[in-house]
Amino acid sequence: MEIIENLTLDAERALYGVRDTLVRNCVFDGPADGESALKECRNIQVEDCDFRLRYPFWHVSGAFVKNITMNEGCRAAFWYDQDVHVSRSRLGGIKAFREIDRCDLSDCDIESKEFGWCCRGLTIRNSKLVSEYPFFRCIGMDIDKLHMQGKYSFQYCENVVIRNSVLDTKDAFWHAKNVTVCDSVIKGEYLAWYSENVRFVRCRIIGTQPLCYCKGLVLEDCTMEGCDLSFENSAVYATVRGHIDSVKNPHFGCIRADSIGEIILDEYKWDGECEIHT
Repeated sequence: MEIIENLTLDAERALYGVRDTLVRNCVFDGPADGESALKECRNIQVEDCDFRLRYPFWHVSGAFVKNITMNEGCRAAFWYDQDVHVSRSRLGGIKAFREIDRCDLSDCDIESKEFGWCCRGLTIRNSKLVSEYPFFRCIGMDIDKLHMQGKYSFQYCENVVIRNSVLDTKDAFWHAKNVTVCDSVIKGEYLAWYSENVRFVRCRIIGTQPLCYCKGLVLEDCTMEGCDLSFENSAVYATVRGHIDSVKNPHFGCIRADSIGEIILDEYKWDGECEIHT
């Protein structure tokens, strides 16, 4: 591999199209304020670098990236890439990941609005994320040990598995399909409305008006805290340990809980039979 190291680079497309190259201990910053430093690169390794300019990794195929820092000015860093591996890095800047095929992140600290949109084959391990609108329209996600703080997450996602995570969010999983969440905490309002085939296993669910207008919803051995007006017009099979504040107009299925504060069945309930056991 060619080695490029110990440089400060600020030119437009400073390392455009490099192949089979290790980029090490470089800073991408300076008065020229150039964009797209590593655009159209192939089979690169990037280590111990500091990125402060816009759009560094566009149309990249095959990148192993570790121990890098992207500041707030490093906007839209990874777009239209394939086979990207990022580890032990601090990732900032709005819209950091978008339209990527096959990407994995591990041991990363991420702060990025609109993070991870329209990605396919995204794996995340042991990472932290602060984002306002993460993972919009992603397909094929595998997540383990993610601590996330944000809003409007996982909307329109499909084929997602999440384990051992803490998701502090609202409006999560709206219109999502084929999602399994295990051994996790999900905190926020209006969880998973209009979703299809979403399954929560041994999860702690916290927040008002969760899981409404769902199809194929399953809860297995979960707990619910502060969950009022739950399951409105949803087709649901739920086993809940402990108390549910209230259940409103479940459409179809079966709900089992130790206790339910209030069961509301009114004229707005959709036609269908749902058994409720306490």
